[in-house]
Amino acid sequence: MRLWLFLRLWSLLWHLGLPVVLIYLWGRGRKDVVYPRFLGERFGRYRQSMSGSIWVHAVSLGELRSAVPLIRALLDRGETVVTTHFTPAGRREAVRVFASDIAAGRMADVWVPFETSWAYRGFFRAFRPKAGLVMEIEIWPRMIFAAKKAGISLFMCNAQYPTKSMERDAKLRLRHNLMQGYAGAFVKSDLQAQRFASVGVKNITVTGELRFDQPIPPHLVAAAEALRSTLAGDRPVITFASTVEGEDDLYLDAIASALRHPSRPFMVYVPRKPERFDEVAAMLANRGLNALRRSQALDATFGAKTLPSPHRGGGAGGGGQQQAPTPDILLGDSLGEMYFYIALSDRVVTGGGFTPHGAHNIIEPLALKRPVIVGPEIHTIEYPATEAIAAGVCLRVETPEALTKALTDWQGPGPEMIEAFFAAHSGATQKTLAALDAALRQK
Repeated sequence: MRLWLFLRLWSLLWHLGLPVVLIYLWGRGRKDVVYPRFLGERFGRYRQSMSGSIWVHAVSLGELRSAVPLIRALLDRGETVVTTHFTPAGRREAVRVFASDIAAGRMADVWVPFETSWAYRGFFRAFRPKAGLVMEIEIWPRMIFAAKKAGISLFMCNAQYPTKSMERDAKLRLRHNLMQGYAGAFVKSDLQAQRFASVGVKNITVTGELRFDQPIPPHLVAAAEALRSTLAGDRPVITFASTVEGEDDLYLDAIASALRHPSRPFMVYVPRKPERFDEVAAMLANRGLNALRRSQALDATFGAKTLPSPHRGGGAGGGGQQQAPTPDILLGDSLGEMYFYIALSDRVVTGGGFTPHGAHNIIEPLALKRPVIVGPEIHTIEYPATEAIAAGVCLRVETPEALTKALTDWQGPGPEMIEAFFAAHSGATQKTLAALDAALRQK
C-alpha cells in the first residue's frame, strides 16, 4: 500500500514539476545545446522504431562507458540495441563509439522518457524491448514499474550497493521496495550479491565488473609513448585522474611538496569536468606552478605545438641565454583521452577519494598496468578497490600527509602483479550475456 501511494505521489510530482524540468533543460541548453534537442523523445515520441531490441539505460558518461563492451558483444551476436540517456555526455559517447551501428540501424540512442507512465508507453511502443539493463544502481521508480506492467524484464546490471547507500536506505526502506520491482540483478561480486539479497532482490547473478573488459584505444597509448620523453624527460610521471571540486588545494599542496623532492616527478592533472578546466589552470598559475595545457601544447593528433625541452634544472643555457622554465605539470583539458594521460604515467592518483562523494574508477589505470593511489573515501568503488588494496596493486591513503609521502616514496608493484589481478577479474561481458540468456529462457 505504501509503495502504491508513493508511485501515485511520484507521478503527481512529475506532472506538476514538468514545467520546472523543461526550464532546467532549457537552462542547461545554454551551456550544452544537446540538452533541449529531440525534446519529443523525453515525452515518449520517437522518430524510429526497433522491435525486439535489448534496452540499455546508461544515464550518463560513466554508465555508458561501463556498458560499451556489453553493447558491442550484443551487437556482434546479431542483437539490436537501444540506449537511453538523461545527459548529453552519455548520448555523445554512444554516438561516438557506435556511430556505424547507429547508421546501419542496428542501434538507436535516445533520451530516457520522463518519469510518467504515458511517456514510457510511448517508448515501449517504439522499441518493444525484450529485456532492459539498467547500468549500475539507478532507481527510476516509474521506469521499474512501467516495465513490469508491460511484461519487460528489467535488470540491474553491473550493479553494486555501496555501504553509504545501504546505511541511508536502512532508515527509509522505500528504495528496498523499489529494487524488489526489478526482475533481477547482475552484480559485481559475492559481497554485492549478499547485499542485494538482504533487501529482498531476487534472481541475483554474480557477473563481475564490465569495466574490466573495456577496450583500450591503441592510438592514445601510442601517442603517450611517443610524447613521454618530450614532456617529462627522464622524470617519473604521476597522473591525477578525474579530480573533482573540493580537493584541488589538497592535491596541489602535495604536488608542490613532491616537486621539492630530489626525484621531482612530472605531474599530469586531469579535472573530471570540462567546465573546471579554466578554473584549475588559474589555480596552477596562482601557485606559480609551471603548467602546460594539453589544448595549447598539442594538436588534435597529439602533435607538439609548444613543448619546451624538459630538463631537471633551471638556470642559464648555452651562450648566456636564460632557458625557459621547465614544465612541471600537463593540464589535461580535453575529453575522451584519459587513457592517454594514464599511459604517460608511472603511477596514478584517482580523484574523488578526499571528498564525501567518493573515489572514481581505478580500473583504467590497472588496465594499463599502473599502480593506483586512492583517498579514504572508496565507498563508490568498493569493488574492486577493496580487492585491489588487498592485492597490493592499489594504495589507500587516509590523510593528505600520507598522500604527499606516497607520491615520492611508494612505487607500487610491478606490471606482472597488476596484470595477474586484472586477469583474475576480467570476463564480465560473457558472464552477463550468459546470465541474460538464462533469465530470458526462464521468462
